[in-house]
Amino acid sequence: MNEKKILLVEDDFLNRRLSKKIFIENNYHVLEAKNTKEALEILKTETVNCAILDINLGKKEADGISLGKQIYENFSIPFIYLTAYETTEIIEKAVATSPYSYLTKPFKNSDLIASVEIAIRKFKNTKQQQTIVVKDGEYNVALPLEKINYIESNKNYLLFHTNEKTYKTRSTIKKTMKELPDAVFVQIHRAFIINKNKVEKYTRKSVIINNNEIPVSFSLKEFQYL
Repeated sequence: MNEKKILLVEDDFLNRRLSKKIFIENNYHVLEAKNTKEALEILKTETVNCAILDINLGKKEADGISLGKQIYENFSIPFIYLTAYETTEIIEKAVATSPYSYLTKPFKNSDLIASVEIAIRKFKNTKQQQTIVVKDGEYNVALPLEKINYIESNKNYLLFHTNEKTYKTRSTIKKTMKELPDAVFVQIHRAFIINKNKVEKYTRKSVIINNNEIPVSFSLKEFQYL
């Protein structure tokens, strides 16, 4: 069995130690964080198969739901919530961030492991489907969305720019936006869609992706990004 890497975000040392023990016994490698800041630092440098987020991370800390929202928007990994709270308000806020599971404490060890395995497998299957069909010469190819830097409208065609090459396909911005996840792709100009994860720097007038300057013409507040 290949060792999978888990990010465990829990402010309580005892609970974190107990959960870590469960994962180690089931052949997982565990990375630990006690707050959102530590978790984000780990996510920037490590490849993680799944994140386990306690919702309550302390009175003066950002909660696990806000971390889950950041993971959903900026990192391509599944995550699961653990919590001792199950009020309707908290559940609604948590579900809105698209977690792969939600476990209330206390939970069975087998339920925790099963939830993680299901999350990893579901995410793997979903990721395999995250492609868009484009033209490569005369042939159709399934282009992984994560490879797209930005999309440019050129008359009756769209140019899909990646690091390796540019694909030219007959389509429209409007039609393509319906096929793309709005958590990752955003239209910033009538002729441009960008992959938010590829932005290197930006101003209110343009963004830079792979050393290419792309104009911004739409209201930035609409996208809640820049």
